[in-house]
Amino acid sequence: MSAVTGDSIGLFGQAIIQIGAGGSAGFVEVCIMHPMDLVKTRMQLQVKSSVKNSMYYTGVLDCMKKMYTHEGLSSFWKGIVPPIIAETPKRAVKFFTFEQYKKYFLWGASAPTPLTFALAGFCAGVTEAILVNPFEVVKVQLQSNRQRLKNTPSTFSVTRDIIRKNGLGLDGLNKGLTATAMRNGVFNSFYFGFYHSVKGYIPPNKDPWVEFFSKVGLGFVAGTTASCLNIPFDVAKSRIQGPQSDIKYKGTLRTMKIIYQREGFLALYKGLLPKVLRLGPGGAIMLVVYDYMHAFLSFHMIN
Repeated sequence: MSAVTGDSIGLFGQAIIQIGAGGSAGFVEVCIMHPMDLVKTRMQLQVKSSVKNSMYYTGVLDCMKKMYTHEGLSSFWKGIVPPIIAETPKRAVKFFTFEQYKKYFLWGASAPTPLTFALAGFCAGVTEAILVNPFEVVKVQLQSNRQRLKNTPSTFSVTRDIIRKNGLGLDGLNKGLTATAMRNGVFNSFYFGFYHSVKGYIPPNKDPWVEFFSKVGLGFVAGTTASCLNIPFDVAKSRIQGPQSDIKYKGTLRTMKIIYQREGFLALYKGLLPKVLRLGPGGAIMLVVYDYMHAFLSFHMIN
């Protein structure tokens, strides 16, 4: 990320910069990539034996075609309100705490190592998950609804219904917290660890376009690989937070065991393609927007 000197701006100034840059990065990434997140969730939630054949999704394109036919174009942005509301504080927490954890995991070294970045990323991801999990619960409930958008309940009514039935705890608005924490922790451990470690070996290029595409490439690889590493936890999270049928999903490892026993090993990777299609480009978008917004805000705060 673009460096900001504490002496010139201070901790409070850094926090403002990270809130602005992180919020911008999150907002842009969600608006562009949300349809892929929705397709991913739909594919992760379905169990073939419990879904009518006409509404069973055989792949990304099949899912998008059936959603468009039965629910309309606007359905691709179902459940977008919770992540948009959550993105500014979520990304602010993610990037700001990453910088703080990075200092902690230096362990007296003069410069951060790949292990420093990975541990800081993991802890930042867990911290982020605690903040964002209630929004994830509401989002998954909204995304699982197969009615046309005009017939689906509002974000507020879904939130109120969850709280009324199950409260704010681990059976209600914080259902699946452990799975979300593991999903985000594993993702951010590799995401930040890879991006910062490799970026440190690549000298800055004077050509702005070469520099831009270098960052895009690093962000894409980081987001894609991190998605492949954390998807079993993501599948478990979707099952726990989604509508419960004859199978009661509770507990991250227990849910993964049930999925494996009933549906096979590959079921733990359901939704991988739409997840990669979202978080590969999305990872690039987020890091690049954050980098440039961070530099822009830092320059204007200093000057």
